[in-house]
Amino acid sequence: MRGVAGTFCILFLMGAFSLLLMEGAAEYQDTRSLHVVLDEEIPVKKAALPQTSLITDQDGAVVSEIFSGENRINLTFDEIPATVLEALVAVEDQAFFDHQGFDIQGMTRALLVNLESRSVEQGGSTVTQQLARNVYLTHEQTYERKLTELLYAYQLERHLSKEEILELYVNVLYFHNGVYGIEAASRFYFNKPAVKLSLAEAAFLVAIPNRPEYYNPLLHKENTEKRKEWVLKKMKDEELITYEQFDQAKEEAIVLNVSSRIDDHPDYVTYVHHEFKELVGISHGFKHSLRQAVSDEKREEIHKRWNEKTDELLAGGITIHTALDPAKQVHVVNKVNAIPGPGDLQGSAVMIDNLTGEIVALSGGKSYRKFDFNRAYQAYNQPGSAMKPLLSFVPYLEYTGLGPSSIVDAGPYEKNGYSPNNFGGAVYGKVPLEKALASSYNTAAVRMLDQTGIEQAFSYIEQFDFSRLSAKDRVLSSALGTMEVSLLELTGAYTPFANDGHYVQPRAIRHVTDQNGRVLYEWEQKSEQVWSEETNQKMRRMLKIVIQEGTGTAARLPGNGYAGGKTGTTSSFHDLWFVGLNDHYTTGVWLGKDAPGPIIEASNGSYHTRLWKNIMDK
Repeated sequence: MRGVAGTFCILFLMGAFSLLLMEGAAEYQDTRSLHVVLDEEIPVKKAALPQTSLITDQDGAVVSEIFSGENRINLTFDEIPATVLEALVAVEDQAFFDHQGFDIQGMTRALLVNLESRSVEQGGSTVTQQLARNVYLTHEQTYERKLTELLYAYQLERHLSKEEILELYVNVLYFHNGVYGIEAASRFYFNKPAVKLSLAEAAFLVAIPNRPEYYNPLLHKENTEKRKEWVLKKMKDEELITYEQFDQAKEEAIVLNVSSRIDDHPDYVTYVHHEFKELVGISHGFKHSLRQAVSDEKREEIHKRWNEKTDELLAGGITIHTALDPAKQVHVVNKVNAIPGPGDLQGSAVMIDNLTGEIVALSGGKSYRKFDFNRAYQAYNQPGSAMKPLLSFVPYLEYTGLGPSSIVDAGPYEKNGYSPNNFGGAVYGKVPLEKALASSYNTAAVRMLDQTGIEQAFSYIEQFDFSRLSAKDRVLSSALGTMEVSLLELTGAYTPFANDGHYVQPRAIRHVTDQNGRVLYEWEQKSEQVWSEETNQKMRRMLKIVIQEGTGTAARLPGNGYAGGKTGTTSSFHDLWFVGLNDHYTTGVWLGKDAPGPIIEASNGSYHTRLWKNIMDK
């Protein structure tokens, strides 16, 4: 009884306050001083509601829905079905188009009904009051909040049109199960857009927000059905539907077709989130500002603004269009998951389209889960001999003009105390360049880097995006891949071999659009000639020999198409790499452990080259 009495008091006070507010507004109509005070103390504007953003594949199919706390798809007033609007007004606020935010007659009527029933049967709140409560205030049951609600409702009516208020109201309503707004509710409960709702389905959904827990269709469908009939009766009584429509809708069976949240391809989607943040950082100058920052405090402040901007965009209903090829993504992930060996043996893979330079598939590791550590782009390891084509052979061919059959010295080498060894301590003499690459002779690679010159050789790989390359790497041992790179970086650096020596930084994101399809962001892609076409042809021949008769024979593909690549093994067998290409794709694979340790079994079994073949064979 205490709760009922409190509600009566609140309704009475609200009614009295409403009268005073109306009288005050009328008294100050000439001077407008009351409105000036209200605008200063209670400024209101049309709220920007968080809504669901999307990630799509290369064909435009949604692969991930991004909820920023609320699953919502905003509709404009014109997009909201008329049946939904009519049902809501009929059951929540029949005088909506006549009042100024609060309805004194409605509150009085609610008070009388509640007194008669000695319970809280009606609340007396208008649509505008409910909107004020849901967007600007809280749901605490206090006199102060109730009176403040009236002021906000009055202000909303002053600054927004009735259509704008209804639009906001429909989009802010909570339909339980994390769903907000009629469009998301329709898609969640019936797996179709709101425009395709039947009258009965619309009334069924409109029944939920009154008491979302009690009318939750997934747990209490019988309650929802009962209120649906009440909604339809209200619409009939208000002559919004005919008796015939009422009877048909009342008898229509409501069949739920609950849709689950779309969140596929976690490896690729995780990378897209990373790349999107990078795109935002470059587009808004955050990356540049970070490079200019002179203190930790300044860098922290830039990171904060960068994160806030990214979160704001993801809460704005954007669509991130990507180059994801779902079939290839599933194929790549399955092959990585099937890597044999001990449970701590990990792997990753990246596939790039030769024609477009886009990332079409990416595996972040065995049994990968979304937002876990992604080994395709977050793991940095020494590439071993997989760096030789880029840092030793290409610069040497460019510098000397020699060809694959030209002779290079693979004999013992020593300079300033540095003396590299070949695998197994083997000693060789003068061999053709193609043999030196196919058999991965260390002494030949270091000697070529020395003859070309460290600065000259590094000028080639500086054009790639090796983010951890630094001055300390400008040493002869780098010919053997002693710097740290990610798999994505290294795979991207091999793409010029498929494009006559031209390089375009691989990207997953094609562009980002708003709800109206307007492009907000896209990468500014430039094709750079990093080495000559002549050198590229020579390298393609030598990379092909690596697979035909060198260290990569286990990667040999069936058929007559082109296939070439290079293996990489680091000291103590901690990392195994193979990066290569065929006529259509450049693909890189990495095998290792998160806690570095030897993987000799994987090396002896050529797991890395076999993985590459398994991926590329189809």
